[in-house]
Amino acid sequence: MKQLLAVAGLIDRVTDFFAVFAKWAVFLCSFISAGNAVVRYTFGYSSNAWLEIQWYLFAACVMLGAAQVLRVNEHVRVDVIYGTLKSRSRVCIDLFGLLFFLMPAMLLFTYLSWPLFISMFVSQEMSGNSGGLIRWPAMMPM
Repeated sequence: MKQLLAVAGLIDRVTDFFAVFAKWAVFLCSFISAGNAVVRYTFGYSSNAWLEIQWYLFAACVMLGAAQVLRVNEHVRVDVIYGTLKSRSRVCIDLFGLLFFLMPAMLLFTYLSWPLFISMFVSQEMSGNSGGLIRWPAMMPM
């Protein structure tokens, strides 16, 4: 039992670590978005790289923060029936959803995304937009 609690504590610390990056990604994404709008409308200058880095940061926010949101039970769900159930029933529903929906989907997504990620990483694929960024970081399976 102590080993399982130690593993759970380690997972919680890793989740907290990535949550800090997700928080900063939200801040940077908002700051870059506002700065890009000010520069575009004030000076008439814009770059596709600024738009793409916003999308990369938003993806980092979602992917790195999802585990923390799930851990602290603040994720979105339909509570019409779930809210009326007893605590044990809620735990069973959560466990069923994790084991039979979330984990298989994540394993499938990781399996399908690795070849694309490796291909983009090896070729150093760039965005087709003028001034765009490299694409492989956005394809990295997390």
